[in-house]
Amino acid sequence: MADLTIPEGGFWPAPQIPQPNIYPMEWRVETEKLAAIYEKSKRMVWNPADLPWDGLDPDDFTREQRLGIMYWFAVLANFDASGPAVFARATIQAFEKHEEDPVRKCFFSITRDEMNHEECCQRAIARLWPGGPLDWTPSDDLESAAHNNIGWLYHNGGRYWNGYNSAVGKYSLPVLFTSFMMGEMAASTLFRGMASGTQHPVFGEMFQRIGRDESRHLQICMTILENEWPGLTEDTKSLITRQLRAGFVFLSMILWEPPEGFWELPPYFLANHRVLMDHAREAGLGVLSYEEQAENWRVAMARVRVIVERWGIAFPAIPELDLEGVEVDFIDPEEIIPVF
Repeated sequence: MADLTIPEGGFWPAPQIPQPNIYPMEWRVETEKLAAIYEKSKRMVWNPADLPWDGLDPDDFTREQRLGIMYWFAVLANFDASGPAVFARATIQAFEKHEEDPVRKCFFSITRDEMNHEECCQRAIARLWPGGPLDWTPSDDLESAAHNNIGWLYHNGGRYWNGYNSAVGKYSLPVLFTSFMMGEMAASTLFRGMASGTQHPVFGEMFQRIGRDESRHLQICMTILENEWPGLTEDTKSLITRQLRAGFVFLSMILWEPPEGFWELPPYFLANHRVLMDHAREAGLGVLSYEEQAENWRVAMARVRVIVERWGIAFPAIPELDLEGVEVDFIDPEEIIPVF
């Protein structure tokens, strides 16, 4: 065996690594609960390709119903398709900021889950409306309305992605995770309602699995926030209040209807949106009625209110749902941290 080479005076210290940087590597564990959630996520992995897609027969639906289902999944994709990129970016940030190992691993698990959810949108659309969401040519007014609405939705999605890119490095973990928590609360609410309302076994199994994932994501968010919320400054609390209002406005597009004066949408958008959602509802997808959606959203926001007020964070007024709170002035769409 060769002899060691030891320089005169001792080994030279390696240069300090400029931060933020993923090095030096470390596997520090401070929150055992997060480590346990990550282990659970590995046992609960599922494959969207294993769902019984052969049972989703386009001939079982009218053209209008197929278009409506495609439209609903296209709307969902405005949120779910951003999930993998949002949490992949957050995973990198967690490595660069040397968050404890379970935080990084939980971010990775959410990224993997969100890719599954995006794949469900992809497969459902491809099965019922080849070329959807946008790579097809409309043949009548109804199809043109759907195509145009989806284009406007994705225009807004692009604006919010720009906002998220600037927010990740600017906002602290409590602010980021409050936004993540809002998204996961909304998602678990949505898919729980869809799973119980759908008349089709493929969608029923899909929504049940996605809802289970989102409930685990919410558990991750709450565990991290319980570590991060104590000792918040008043400025940070105020910023969180604004993000709660912004999250409601952003997520209402899929959980309910978009509030006026915020989304960049043409004046005919909402009327056509309602027509297309009606076709998805008539197809047995499980889309709740307007009143049921409002009540589900109201219950979810009430849960958020209880959580944040426990830590001295003011809840924003949600006049659309008749919920009282602190008035929040206009929010630039690019201030929103868009997650789902």
